[in-house]
Order: sequence, then structure tokens, then C-alpha cells
Amino acid sequence: MRVDLIIFDCDGVIADSEVLSAEVLIDQLAQLGVAITMEDVRRDFLGRSFPTVAATIRTRFARILPPDFEATYRSRLLDRFASDLTATPGILPVLEGLAGRPICVATSSSPPRVARTLQVLGLAERFGPHVFTASQVAHGKPAPDLFLFAAAQMGCAPAHALVIEDSMPGLQAARAAGMRVLHYAGGAHLAGQPAPDDAKSFADWANFPGLLSRLDKGAPA
Repeated sequence: MRVDLIIFDCDGVIADSEVLSAEVLIDQLAQLGVAITMEDVRRDFLGRSFPTVAATIRTRFARILPPDFEATYRSRLLDRFASDLTATPGILPVLEGLAGRPICVATSSSPPRVARTLQVLGLAERFGPHVFTASQVAHGKPAPDLFLFAAAQMGCAPAHALVIEDSMPGLQAARAAGMRVLHYAGGAHLAGQPAPDDAKSFADWANFPGLLSRLDKGAPA
């Protein structure tokens, strides 16, 4: 069962951005007297859209966030991206090696954020219009909606799509969509963290071509 489409999550998979976004969120909440840690971010927010994150914060800490909280966060984060954002180590050669194979991005990030991310990394033309966000579907990850939408837009049956994800909600969404999935653990935010027990995990993009070849032949990764 050949892989006819590779769906990449963006943050933490293509872009090594999750530590930056966590630092901005932690700092912004600290200014409001709300203390969270990187572990809190990894456990509760990774892979989820910002509206979901904000709703969780409001509920858990019984706080009304300022009206400009989201806009301020996004502005500060894009400033950090401009100065500090990098691709995950080794992803660029992998993308070059996939020339001719359909690929796309499916992310919980907002359209402006993912557009800026790909622009900073020099990948906007590589993905072109094949970038899909949670804003285009009724339910974000861990629901399957986003991955099913991406596959439909790319003209691929779910069973022939492969998802690359770093977050638990993303892994759950891919499985719910009936797609094969690999867990990428090479982002800085997952350093020293255990891999999920129920997912094939890899931390070095140099290993990806071999995993993909096995999947193309119908073998387990």
C-alpha cells in the first residue's frame, strides 16, 4: 500500500518552534500572575489551536484573559520567529528528496502563523497552496477533521496518506482519520521525553527515507 500523500504537521515537525511559542506563552501568562511550566505546555497545549489553549487557561485558572491576549501573543511570537526560528534538524534535505511526491501541511496554527513560519524557513513555495489549518474545519485535533480535509483537498484516500506528527492530539487525529502515522521526536521541545508507547517514533530525519520505503512496500515502519 504505497504512500500517495505525506501530511506534515508544522510546529515541532517542520519548524522547531514549540520551545519559542511556549516561552512566549509562559512569559505572557506570568505577567498576569498565572504560572505554568514547559511541562504544562507539553502535556496540555501541544498540538492544539490557540483558542483551545486560551479556553483551557480560562477554565483551569478561573481567569478572564485580556481582550488583546491572543493578538499580543501572536505578535510577540512572530517577532521571536523573525529572530530565532529554525527548521527541525535535517528536514530540508528530506523535503528536497520528496520532489515529485505529493506533500502538504495540516496544522493547528492560525493561517498567518503558518504562513509566516514557512516564509521564514524559505518553504512557502515548496508547499504552495497545500497548507491547511484548523480554521478550515469544524473540529481541530484530536478530531480527524483536519487530516481528512487535507487528504480530500489533495485527492488522496485516507488509507494511502501518511501523517508526521509530534503531539498526542495529532497522533490521535491521524489514527481517527484512518491514516498511517509516524511520531517525530526530534524537536527541541521533546528532548529527553519518552516516546509514545503506541506509535512508531523517530528523532532523526536521516531515518525517514528508510521508514517511508518500508511503508511504501506495505511493511510496518
